[in-house]
Amino acid sequence: MEKEDAGPVHLRRIDPTQNMRRFYTLAIQPTLFGGASVIRNWGRIGTNGQSMMETFDSEDEAAAASLRLERAKRRRGYTASGTARNS
Repeated sequence: MEKEDAGPVHLRRIDPTQNMRRFYTLAIQPTLFGGASVIRNWGRIGTNGQSMMETFDSEDEAAAASLRLERAKRRRGYTASGTARNS
């Protein structure tokens, strides 16, 4: 179960020209029945946002779905929360 070591993924997208300040969080949690769930949380920075949970039969399927979602968000301009900005 090396996927659990990575922990949750925190992304954000900030664009002052569009008044856009968004966050997106992905986490994988084990279920009681041996599967795994991908927990997504997104919204405007400073709010609780919305959440969605997708359940998968195996942790590998959940990790693949999480990676696919992360790639899609990074293509749309989201970056890791800890990255420095050249402003």
